[in-house]
Amino acid sequence: MRMTLLRLSRAATAGLVAAAALTAATHSAEAARAADTLGSAAAGQGRYFGTAVAASHLDEAGYVSTLNREFTSATPENEMKWDATEPSRGNFTFGAADQVVDHARSQGMDVRGHTLVWHSQLPSWVGGLGAADLRTAMNNHINSVMGHYKGQIHSWDVVNEAFQDGGSGARRSSPFQDKLGNGFIEEAFRTARAADPAAKLCYNDYNTDGVNAKSNAVYDMVKDFKSRGVPIDCVGFQGHFNSNSPVPADFRANLQRFADLGVDVQITELDIEGSGTAQANSYADVVEACLAVDRCTGITVWGVTDKYSWRSSGTPLLFDGDYQEKPAYGAVLSALGGDGGGDPGNGTASCTATYTRTADWSSGYNGQVTITAGSEPIGSWTTTVTFASPQRVQATWNATPTWDGGGNVMTARPSWNGTLAAGASTSFGFTVSKNGSDTAPAVGACTAS
Repeated sequence: MRMTLLRLSRAATAGLVAAAALTAATHSAEAARAADTLGSAAAGQGRYFGTAVAASHLDEAGYVSTLNREFTSATPENEMKWDATEPSRGNFTFGAADQVVDHARSQGMDVRGHTLVWHSQLPSWVGGLGAADLRTAMNNHINSVMGHYKGQIHSWDVVNEAFQDGGSGARRSSPFQDKLGNGFIEEAFRTARAADPAAKLCYNDYNTDGVNAKSNAVYDMVKDFKSRGVPIDCVGFQGHFNSNSPVPADFRANLQRFADLGVDVQITELDIEGSGTAQANSYADVVEACLAVDRCTGITVWGVTDKYSWRSSGTPLLFDGDYQEKPAYGAVLSALGGDGGGDPGNGTASCTATYTRTADWSSGYNGQVTITAGSEPIGSWTTTVTFASPQRVQATWNATPTWDGGGNVMTARPSWNGTLAAGASTSFGFTVSKNGSDTAPAVGACTAS
């Protein structure tokens, strides 16, 4: 009997060890799969990855599926602004904002509240108030909106865009500034802390991404607030970039100097106009800067898809109008340590794209792009091909194209030939009308998954 019990005990122990190994392997596989999304890859770095959400698009399947899959934080795009929540004095409407908050929380997302006090999107009645009435209205608005969402909001943009552009570092003219003076910002933060002590309280602004007169003025305000015990927990840097206003070289250093004051820093409204490799590299630069600053707690892109962006003509987001991943998506995922591309030999999917002209005649040519997998198998690939104006593509094969940049930038994805073994290749091609230009197209980086 003792031998039988011993055998049973050993068998049970072996079974437990095997079960533990299976559980660990399962968890490891689940973690690997999780790194295929922006939110989960960011979570692996101790950050959130969020997006602005419009209630009006929550009935669109592609919008919702992309939102739910990729993001772990949501910011109502317009639904929490003053004109939406208090269109007439004392009459509050939360229906649209509730849609965004309820959806986000049902998916386990955090919510950023945006925004309580801002010079723009104010109903006309606010500007007509005298100083005493305006102070009362401002504090009542903060208390009412924060009270409605108490316990549901991770962080609030309490005051938004209160400083002027340019080299003065002065406060922006607004009903609040003009009638209440510099003290309105401090008062708003103190009111907000009392309204919901658990929520993070942020100041948010644009064109403060690098060290300049405007960011210096914000820095001085935050430093003063911290020295006097004014409640401020975080500073938001919007991050609206393009070729004329690129990611500044001192972006990381600027984030760090604010973090050194004892506040969290967040990228709150990121969108970068452009396409292909240049856009992808800029997005990667922003992510890498955030990861390098311990108190950079997360990144929010200002929208899910290019087609609904406030800068839609500049195609500034990570998903195109068909909710397809752009090269910038792969660059962000890779920068976050996910499986969107990366260095060969490190267990991460990668690929290269090379171009050759396969036929040529006076009015046109045929081109071919060869996609080659790196040292790991890949399940899909994406690359861009930019054609010189006024060239026009007449036909494509072995790829599914989408277009931006005025019809000259093609994002190519596999039509049937996405899965490649390590080191294997496939190709796609196109016929082009020269229209007087013989310039070779520019092929962007290949992004694999």
